[in-house]
Amino acid sequence: MLQLQTSPTSTKSLSHCHLSVNPEPSLGAPETFVSRFAADQPRKGSDILVEALEREGVTHVFSYPGGASMEIHEALARSSMIRNVLPRHEQGGIFAADGYARASGRPGVCLTSSGPGAANIISGIADANFDSIPIVAITGQVPRGLMGTDAFQEVPLIDITRLITKSNYLVLDVEDIPRIVKEAFLLATSG
Repeated sequence: MLQLQTSPTSTKSLSHCHLSVNPEPSLGAPETFVSRFAADQPRKGSDILVEALEREGVTHVFSYPGGASMEIHEALARSSMIRNVLPRHEQGGIFAADGYARASGRPGVCLTSSGPGAANIISGIADANFDSIPIVAITGQVPRGLMGTDAFQEVPLIDITRLITKSNYLVLDVEDIPRIVKEAFLLATSG
């Protein structure tokens, strides 16, 4: 499960990287990647996430917006490489990512908000896992200080999805995002 803290006071989050088996090697990222950011240019965690997805060769993200993931959606809108596809429901997004993975041979990527929105993708995560379809699912999470308190829109998705995923990440430091995204795609595309 991934959670991203974008600033000391803001906790826009990533959560739940669902990873399934793909016996084929990844069609993956372009051989050379040029960042649209200067090396010394400050970036938010959401921009770091989107750039990490671009580095993995992601061209489509099936995402349903919500409060805990809004900054990520804004960063996706700034990407010239990733098409953000808006489903009408979170479950439609995870199954669209599944269909994309089946048709393209590349990992499908789904993004939802926290709580009930994230809970709506559980059936799709299980289906992809049982069929060995490579999916990376990213969800929002409540602010760090509210985690574990039964806060509004908090659902313990790491616990819920532990048995139907290869791995879950909870990212609490933006410095970890590039490494974890790379690892998530590696796991999603390996047996």
